[in-house]
Amino acid sequence: MTLDHPIFTRWPAQHPDRLQLFSAPTPNGVKVGIMLEETGLAYEPHRIDIGANESHDPAFLALNPNGKIPAIYDPDGPSGEPLALFESGAILLYLADKTRRFIPADPNARYETIQWVMWQMGGVGPMFGQVGFFNKFAGKDYEDKRPRDRYAAEAARLLSVLDERLAGREWVMGADYSIADISLLGWVRNLVGFYEARELVGFDRFSRVQRWLDHGLARPAVQRGLEVTAAA
Repeated sequence: MTLDHPIFTRWPAQHPDRLQLFSAPTPNGVKVGIMLEETGLAYEPHRIDIGANESHDPAFLALNPNGKIPAIYDPDGPSGEPLALFESGAILLYLADKTRRFIPADPNARYETIQWVMWQMGGVGPMFGQVGFFNKFAGKDYEDKRPRDRYAAEAARLLSVLDERLAGREWVMGADYSIADISLLGWVRNLVGFYEARELVGFDRFSRVQRWLDHGLARPAVQRGLEVTAAA
């Protein structure tokens, strides 16, 4: 079996019958690794070195013209036809539908789950990422701290929304772990870990979020998923 896509001229598939993952161990990147480990789907990971600008390699751009990780190529897509897909939220939805796991069958609960995934994509990801830039990376050297404080305040507000949502719930959707949780775990983990912003956002106020985070990170599939493209 040979996979017919330009991406494989740069990152050849050793197992062309498997779903192909192109990613890196970032908060967006680990979502798909976690989901694949949770579902048990056979896949082959390819690490994209974003520090070396590999996500802008012409072969990668043929898969994702936006030049961002993660992206997948599923040789066994809908109706048996191959599917190339980018955007982490879209990939989570696709894998949930493909396996019929981690998304409710009930239509109302399904859309509520998607709602929380979109909340992560539109709010948590961009805001937490800006906190990381201004607190950990180049932005930390800016003398004017108003940009940092603006994003930190918004990150704290988002954490308060999540904390309230988790009142009386084990997971975002209640008793059942879902793609809503998978979409958020890497971002909250990075905010208080790699981005070193625990004190900046007053994270210790959000005890429900801390409990949820600890519970999520204890899952064996999450632990494996966090390392998928770190070692690939």
